[in-house]
Parts: sequence; C-alpha cells; structure tokens
Amino acid sequence: MRLKYSMKLRTIVETHNLGVIYKASDFDEVEVWNYNISRPSLQFVGFYDYFDKERIQITGKAEAAYLRTLDEKKREEVIDALFAQKIPALVVCHRVVPDAMMVDAARRHDVTLLTTDLETSEFVAQVLNTLRTHLADRRTEHGVLVQVHGEGLLIQGESGIGKSEVALELVKRGHRLVADDAVELRRMGRTRLMGSAPKMIRYLMELRGLGIIDVRRIYGVGAVLPVCDVDLVVKFVRWEEGADYDRLGLNEETANFLGVNVPQVTIPVAPARNLAIILEVAAMNHREKKLGHNTAKDLMERHDQGIDNGWDGWD
Repeated sequence: MRLKYSMKLRTIVETHNLGVIYKASDFDEVEVWNYNISRPSLQFVGFYDYFDKERIQITGKAEAAYLRTLDEKKREEVIDALFAQKIPALVVCHRVVPDAMMVDAARRHDVTLLTTDLETSEFVAQVLNTLRTHLADRRTEHGVLVQVHGEGLLIQGESGIGKSEVALELVKRGHRLVADDAVELRRMGRTRLMGSAPKMIRYLMELRGLGIIDVRRIYGVGAVLPVCDVDLVVKFVRWEEGADYDRLGLNEETANFLGVNVPQVTIPVAPARNLAIILEVAAMNHREKKLGHNTAKDLMERHDQGIDNGWDGWD
C-alpha cells in the first residue's frame, strides 16, 4: 500500500512568505494532500464538475479583471460559491488586493485567504516545485549516493563490498557525497528520481574499523550535497572467475524504483581494481550517452560496415 504524504498549509505560507489576509480557525491543522493547484476559471461561470476542492486555488490579475466585469450581486455569488467548496486556501497573486467581498466570503466560510507580490506564473512554478518535492512518492534504499561530474550515481551492493570506501575516495577526488547507507528516493515525475539522506544521518558516513565520520566537517561544505537526481545505478558484485561480464557495454540494464526506470551498470569488484576511477569514467560515459554518443554502438557499426565492405581485419 502506497503512503500518501501531506504538507501543512502553515509550512507553505512560511516557505513562500505569503501575506495572510484572513486566517481560518483550522489554519494550523490544515494539510495539503494534492501536489496540483488550480486557477478557477470555469468555476466562475458556475461549472464545478470535476472540481478538486483539495487543491490550493490561485488567482491573479486576469481573474480580478473578470470579476470586475460582473455586477455586484453576480460577483458576490461567484466568490461565495468558490469559498463554499472549503478549499485549503485561496492565494491572490500579482499584488492584487482582495476586495471586501472576498474577505467577507473567506470569513463567512472560514477559509484562509493569502496574498503574494509575485506574478501568478512565477508563484505557480514555485509552489508546484515545493508541493511536488514534499508530496512525492518515496522509499528508502540501501546504498550510497554520490554526485560525480554532475551525474548522480546510486551505488548498491551487499554489505561490506566497499561502497562507502569508494564514495570516500570520490570525495577526496573532488566529488560530492549525498547519502551513505540509506538513500531516500523520491519520484519527481515519470522519468525523474531524486535522492537525499535521512535527516538523522545526513553527511555522515560509516567506515568499518573507524566508525562514523562527518564528511562535511572533515572535507568541508563543498564535499557534500543535500540532494541530487539519480542518473545512474552502479551495482557492485564480487568478482567470480569465469563469470560472464559485459565487456563492450552493449547490454542496457535498468533498475526500477517507484515506477521510474534508471540506467544501471554492473561493476565486478576485485582486488587492485581502482573503483573510484571506474565510477568517474562511468559517470562521464553516461553523460556522453545522454548527449547521443555511444562508443560501443559506434564500434559495432564500424565493425559491421567494415565486414560489408570486405574488411579482412588487418587494415
């Protein structure tokens, strides 16, 4: 069963520095469950089919201009009908001052009325980002998350295989640690996965034989990152003699988290292998693939073209 997350209306108000025109009696208890928001339009002409009253409602200069075209009685009916839905809150943007009729309706139906100086589109973008981050589906995975050359690498593998040691070497080489041991993953869209560390262990790392260290205190704030996208999963496995490992890079593996498929590579771990360098190359190679350059496929195409042209393998 998937958990449903919420965010306090008070937190949204404080995060975006919103002005409070009227504070409902349940202001401190109201929780927002829906990460979408709405700008009432059809509702102003009385169409409330498919209206989601769990969403925060937002108006701006366009809605204010439309309401001014209505006679006083009709305008009162339209505003009253909107507040009667018991929405979480109405935010009036673009420095529009709510008139007395709107304030009275907010008081009558005990619905919080807020304002912001931001343009409507700018505020919509900001609040959507806030809600989608806080209300996103999430789960915690065992592993280490580091950002290498701008790519988020989620390192997974059995306990004791060396994930934290490799992450520490990457930090020494100028890359950044996001999470060690436990990685909280959030689905930010159909194709985007974001990772962070649980607050309790943020920027901490466990090294067997040493114990817990604070990476930020030892290496500085430039060595850590609170959150990053998960671009590539790196699966560590113990080297087995005779096992079949991908030598060309043509196999395209994926790992699925919360319904999001993330590219994956499997790296065999053996003595004398410099895993930090391998992960740096993996990050750069993945970035090249995203730009449309796949060295393994290019090699195979050249090989096939050479065979077709009578190449004998020596030219």
